[in-house]
Amino acid sequence: MRKLIFLLLIPLVTTLNAQETLDTAAIRKQFVLDEVEVVSSSPVFSNQSNELHAADLQQDNIGQNLPYLLSSAPALIATSDDGLGIGYTYLHIRGTDYTRINMTINDIPLNDPESQTVFWVNLTDMGSSVNSLRVQRGVGSSKNGSSAFGASINLLSLMDETALSDRPVTAELQFTGGMYKTFREMLTISARFGNWHIGGRISKVNSDGYIERASSDLISYQTELGWTSPVGANGKQTAVTLLSFGGSEKTYMAWYGIDAETMAYNRRFNPAGLTTYTTEDGQEALIAYPDQTDNYRQHHVQLHIRHRFNLSWSLKATAHYTYGRGYYQMADYGGFNPLTGWAGITQDGLTNHLGGAHIQAQYLHERWSTQFGFSGQYYTCDHWGTLDQMPTYLGLGQKTDANLYARFSEYLLHRGQERLMLYEDLQYRLVDYRIDKTSEYTYEPFYFHKTYHFVNPKLGIEYRNSGHELTASFAMANREPTRSNFLEADIYKTSMPASERLYDYELGYNYHFDPSAASRNIHGSVGVNLYFMDYDNQLVATGDISRLSYPTLTNVKTSYRTGVELQYTLHWTKWLQWEGNLVFSRNRWKLTDGTWNTISFSPDWTAYNALDFHIAGFTGIISNQIVSSQYLTNAQNDAAKLKAYTVTNLHLSYLLPIRNPKAPKITLRCLINNLFNTEYCSNGGAAGDDVWYFPQATINVHAGFCVRW
Repeated sequence: MRKLIFLLLIPLVTTLNAQETLDTAAIRKQFVLDEVEVVSSSPVFSNQSNELHAADLQQDNIGQNLPYLLSSAPALIATSDDGLGIGYTYLHIRGTDYTRINMTINDIPLNDPESQTVFWVNLTDMGSSVNSLRVQRGVGSSKNGSSAFGASINLLSLMDETALSDRPVTAELQFTGGMYKTFREMLTISARFGNWHIGGRISKVNSDGYIERASSDLISYQTELGWTSPVGANGKQTAVTLLSFGGSEKTYMAWYGIDAETMAYNRRFNPAGLTTYTTEDGQEALIAYPDQTDNYRQHHVQLHIRHRFNLSWSLKATAHYTYGRGYYQMADYGGFNPLTGWAGITQDGLTNHLGGAHIQAQYLHERWSTQFGFSGQYYTCDHWGTLDQMPTYLGLGQKTDANLYARFSEYLLHRGQERLMLYEDLQYRLVDYRIDKTSEYTYEPFYFHKTYHFVNPKLGIEYRNSGHELTASFAMANREPTRSNFLEADIYKTSMPASERLYDYELGYNYHFDPSAASRNIHGSVGVNLYFMDYDNQLVATGDISRLSYPTLTNVKTSYRTGVELQYTLHWTKWLQWEGNLVFSRNRWKLTDGTWNTISFSPDWTAYNALDFHIAGFTGIISNQIVSSQYLTNAQNDAAKLKAYTVTNLHLSYLLPIRNPKAPKITLRCLINNLFNTEYCSNGGAAGDDVWYFPQATINVHAGFCVRW
């Protein structure tokens, strides 16, 4: 039935016919960006997406990882192990966990091929390198890497040459210090000499964490060298960019959580690394292993070549390579002896390599545009473990991921301000995954090989007229399980997890109004989006975690997520703006007896509001996020539930009135997180009668400055 609906929509829509002469220049402007950037021919429906720019990400940046800087996006919830968002950080969108969110940087996959997540702690302060970022809810257009089962996040970190200063060299220095010994230092430098540009960033972030011993010692960098040719005849142009970025991290473990009884007397308690020992006088004492840490380094290299042959044809080719190596260390077995010290020290580590290429071409016609491309990547990872420096296991993971895609957009109607566009997207994806040698869960031989063939069609239509925008889309996505899903099935001797399939239906309406309307000074936009995400064999979180701290998942045959998303941005005056969103959702899975239960980690509603006041160099922003209660398991057990919470943040900044145009611009900043000192938990887990929570920081204050030359 679903396939029939999809097939019927195509001839129905394509029978529509444009009756007016098309404005060729206007259409090209819709599809082509400045310089030589090759862009997607598929529309990005504004009712399903949110775009943030560098200024948006920097205003609240105290060194928190990227998910915390995206809190304004509808249905997005960020959480962290350390309670501050400096260490290990995670996000959910529409109740979907971070392993089902497709994340790319400059159209290159960021998700780890085996765990299918992004460990933001490896790329601390990434927000300082991002020029723009788009959060796309739902399936969206075809992307590199694993399929999106809740959203896509695409970061653009390549330097925006059109935004570079007329000065040959520019620089920026930022410093922030705050509670729990949280410090962030960041320096960026960029320069343009003729057709060449060069730039770099280095960041250092340290924090003790809100949770006891949840310390972080993080560093990251980005460098870029690029060349752009002058524009030739008929728009011909070439650009070449070499980009390198990465980072290293050392964080003390804080991934176990605490029970309600412990949280009542010490919500900052961290059980990681603790053990009891007997003193010389026969008394029991508690001691923490000082090096119960996670240590990892990751480095990325990307080579981008973009060429525009003429106003119609353009090509983009990218080669990329990622190297990572690290381990975590625990005092697991021997404990502490006052005479001999620590024993039973285990290490679990990995060394991985990822390389690939992405090629896409685009052709622009007077009334239509098409884009087609290919991407492929190969990943290999050695998993290893030791006990007191003696080997315990050596496992190997190998994954090949390739896809072909074609997109087509056509103006069926283009008459004045009235436009009707059809969008079609078809992707074929091949995934070949192999596990062999020894399992890091059982330390026994484990061999697994599976090849997947996925076909992912998408169809959308968009109508615009005088500020009104109406969109409708359908998309199908398929996704393979993660490495931990396969290893857990081996532990419990259950059948191997099945791949998932999603049918995503979206219907949205937006209205944009400006000062030219009767509203005069008031302008902005309001919008509503309805979605229905129908799953087959969705892997849902059980609430438990694996030995390696990954969420334990299980297939459910029938499930869905549906909801309504409201968004608004109102500019009341030149100095006052109000924006926010409100999301109501229903997330259910079907039991064998025909009844329906709520899916874990899926709140029924979320809300975000921000009031922005700015005048004469002063900016004040007060924002809050509200999240309703959510179950920690799929059994709808009220004893395993996160309570609803509201968190309010206050941002204050002031640009010093320095009149000398040659002098640097200096901005002073202060950020008060959790202004009203709410005691809340944004994550947790449950297994049987055991329930644990991850408390987040109460009120915390940070201040600093930014100097731009």
